[in-house]
Amino acid sequence: MTNRLNIAMAQLNQRVGDLAGNAGKMLEWRAKATDADLIVFPEQQLIGYPAEDLVLKPAFAARAAVELSKLAAATADGGPAMLVGSIFLDDGALYNGIALLDGGQIAAVRYKHELPNYGTFDEKRIFAAGPMPEPVLFKGVRIGVPICEDGWLAPVSLHLKERGAELLISTNGSPYEIDKDDRRLEEVFAARVRETGLPLMFLNRVGGQDELVFDGSSFVLNADGAAAHRLPDWEEHLRMTHWTRGDDGWQCADGPKALWEDHPADIYSAMVTGLRDYVNTNGFPGVVLGMSGGIDSAICAAIAADALGPDRVWCVMLPSRYTSQSSLDDAAQCAEMIGCRIDTIPIAPAVMAFDDMLSGSFSDRDVDITEENIQSRIRGVTLMALSNKFGHMLLTTGNKSEMSVGYATIYGDMAGGYNPIKDAYKMTVFAISEWRNAHKPRIGLGRDGPVIPGNIITKPPSAELRPDQKDSDSLPDYPVLDKMLHALVEEERSVDEVVAQGFDRDTVVRIERLLYLAEYKRRQAPPGVKLGTRNFGRDRRYPITNAFRSGR
Repeated sequence: MTNRLNIAMAQLNQRVGDLAGNAGKMLEWRAKATDADLIVFPEQQLIGYPAEDLVLKPAFAARAAVELSKLAAATADGGPAMLVGSIFLDDGALYNGIALLDGGQIAAVRYKHELPNYGTFDEKRIFAAGPMPEPVLFKGVRIGVPICEDGWLAPVSLHLKERGAELLISTNGSPYEIDKDDRRLEEVFAARVRETGLPLMFLNRVGGQDELVFDGSSFVLNADGAAAHRLPDWEEHLRMTHWTRGDDGWQCADGPKALWEDHPADIYSAMVTGLRDYVNTNGFPGVVLGMSGGIDSAICAAIAADALGPDRVWCVMLPSRYTSQSSLDDAAQCAEMIGCRIDTIPIAPAVMAFDDMLSGSFSDRDVDITEENIQSRIRGVTLMALSNKFGHMLLTTGNKSEMSVGYATIYGDMAGGYNPIKDAYKMTVFAISEWRNAHKPRIGLGRDGPVIPGNIITKPPSAELRPDQKDSDSLPDYPVLDKMLHALVEEERSVDEVVAQGFDRDTVVRIERLLYLAEYKRRQAPPGVKLGTRNFGRDRRYPITNAFRSGR
């Protein structure tokens, strides 16, 4: 039995499905932790998280078992033992679990007991719940290893304490949400420490996986609730922690305590991280996007430059006869400030061609929104042509306010591969634009200084699809609209409840109707970074055909 342990925390990114690559990276980081007795990796680090239905493929589970055995064999060299998360097929059932690899073998395996089945998680559909886990024995020390949700709820940690655990190591795949980093430390895992009287290590991954992004923000709490370590957010990081056993149990020596980003810096970093990993992991040389001279496309270009570098961002201005000179000037100035390429491709010839093509069919009809949507779809076709020809992924630039009420053209400005501001309301877009002009993100690859012209931030938003068009012609002003939408979407309030907050009833009824009607559009929208608790797609799953209205 030892009275000292050196435990390395490997806060890493991972690539879903890249079993050999993930295993190789773990061995690389293990080689850096030469003084460690044990190195710990995030939940399902071997297979990537979340692998969703990929884990149901028999060949995938079999390959994971082979790679885990290779990792176990590597520990025969006398170096650090490893705590590795993976999937385990046991008597026909599939488990989310963690393995202690030591001395050249798989020394212990524990399965996740509490399976989350809400919001972004649906683990009950694909995994069997393991039994209440027992501590693992390592160098004579009984270590409890609650896996993610096992640590978010009380029963597993209390059981581990009753079964003699001396310290808790919780491996996680905990996605970013606004305010979640502080809640993990100050509320959830601080409660586990108070309940058990045990010190606790919380280890989380970093990086983007489709719509989810992981912020890291790992930490160690001693038994008195004080933080001994706080790892950085948004960065891979190896942290050595030093533990000693005293009369009062195990204690971790104090180490660096990173300051985690406040709002809206954390929102911006989430967008940068999600876009960077999506583009790079999927092998795109860069991104292309329509630059309108408006705030949404401007901030998307800035995010892309910070994620990938300005040289991998290609902006295209696609003016119509309704595009103002001010918008042309603003777009050119914004691209210059960001440092990215911008081209101009007028769409007038294509608009005239469509007018001529449809003149017979439309001869007895007045001009309406149809002609506006044709312009948007021409832009979408043009940008997709550039994407096809040169390989750049097309970014869409619609914010959550617009996507909520369908203020976007399907197969037009919704056409593309990814949307960094999909879960950001319009007022959030304004906030992060002003923040980015005053700060360069720590993880950013873009230029120092302002990157968006002030006129873009202050001018009234417009789609410029008809003369003198303003967003406010069709929608309530964004400060009002966003508050309504937050109540209807994030809080699931009824019309009566929203009206009770001081909003006009007819307006709320109309916005709720638009929210439901736009579901079919959102089902066909590209993925984008999840920021809040109720993003469209993973969290909020409504039927497309839906007759319910709370306002009647």
